[in-house]
Amino acid sequence: MAETPQPIHNELHRIAITGIIWRKDADGRIRYLLTKRAPTKKAWPNRWTVPGGGLEVGDYMNTEATYQNTESPQWYGAVENTLRREVREEVGLEISDVQYLLDLAFIRPDGIPVIVLSYYARYESGEVVLDEDSVDHAWAMLDELPKYELISGIDHEIALVEERLKQIHKSDLCI
Repeated sequence: MAETPQPIHNELHRIAITGIIWRKDADGRIRYLLTKRAPTKKAWPNRWTVPGGGLEVGDYMNTEATYQNTESPQWYGAVENTLRREVREEVGLEISDVQYLLDLAFIRPDGIPVIVLSYYARYESGEVVLDEDSVDHAWAMLDELPKYELISGIDHEIALVEERLKQIHKSDLCI
């Protein structure tokens, strides 16, 4: 087992947001959008993942503050705005029904501590158009995930989303 990298700072973290985008096709089966990272990417080249990226100050500072007070303006929805921006930039899609899934922490090989906020969202509209960070995409069902060389943990997260979507569907039938 590889040695855990040591953080270069104990309080500051890079914050990344990922989005597991799902859609229900005409056959009634749920499929999830996967993207294959370019071979030029420093972290996990040629691995399959889901859209996402880093929280940038401009994701909220370039919008109207929710509240203005004497200390600092406050912005609601900064993380969701970042996710929507990243999805538009990376795959050209619009999403809806954004839901929190989980968070995870790791330390990059360069010592930068990272917090990843993982969400899931329904595909709303658009055709997949990849940016330069990805070289391929697929809409895959849960049982097809073993065919893809995924970044570790992505399959687990998609399985959690599948379970949540099944629970929602069951509760809808009870109404």
